[in-house]
Amino acid sequence: MPARMPVAFIGHGSPLNALASNRYTREWAGFGQCIPKPRAILSISAHWFINATALTAMTAPRTIHDFYGFPQELFDVEYPAAGSPELTCEVADLVHPTWVGSDIDSWGIDHGTWSVLTHMFPAADIPVVQLSLNAYKPPAYHVELGAKLAALRESGVLIIGSGNVVHNLRAMDPRRPGEGFAWARRFDDAAADILRDRPGDIAALSEHPDYEAAVPTPDHFLPLLYVAGLLAESGEHPDVLVDGVEYGSLSMTAHIAGAPRPPVRPCDEHSADLPMSTDLPDTNL
Repeated sequence: MPARMPVAFIGHGSPLNALASNRYTREWAGFGQCIPKPRAILSISAHWFINATALTAMTAPRTIHDFYGFPQELFDVEYPAAGSPELTCEVADLVHPTWVGSDIDSWGIDHGTWSVLTHMFPAADIPVVQLSLNAYKPPAYHVELGAKLAALRESGVLIIGSGNVVHNLRAMDPRRPGEGFAWARRFDDAAADILRDRPGDIAALSEHPDYEAAVPTPDHFLPLLYVAGLLAESGEHPDVLVDGVEYGSLSMTAHIAGAPRPPVRPCDEHSADLPMSTDLPDTNL
């Protein structure tokens, strides 16, 4: 019988983290090394933010380079993991009567997923399915849908939410590597407190006084709600895998549950590879 899989929320930051070795990416790699090999991965990425709830259903999802203005080396990255139409059907059955569409050609594996998995599972030998974020649904919908996914963990599926708790690119300050504005740290800490103590109430963060600054758009925040729903369903208390706010307004904090803490690794002072909003004003990192 497959081992029960952990659940993780990863603050993925810049696509350049796919190529970087820093204190964040080393913890992602350590996490992948210290858990049982999943039979499949279900990823909820900030970068598939559409007007429907859908799952990738192709057998060979393409690697999507959903950004611009980065070095060619990043566009050359491929993550050739197989898809899993079987898992797509399994998820759709599990969350019924919530409707979930099957996407066979419009999407694939975006950088919210592959920039993390290139470190966690560099061999790309585990099937990957992505679940979209329905932009038309309220926060409670995402929390409840996350809770419905809980049974997948018992059958060897690793569930990863990939976004950023605080994601305000226009406020980023290149003079603040490894530092966060006070409002960003407050919001990041408040999210950690709710996730640890009462994850089912995660949507209450929308009333936090720093919410509008921390979450100017919901796409990078919503993957956290799926992880919160899973934690509310299981009653687990997550650990912080790695934390930090970069350049004032980008939280790289990652939360895990159901997994041992990876060994402590030497840390960089800061990530050093996150691009500045002044360089790339319109990217959706």
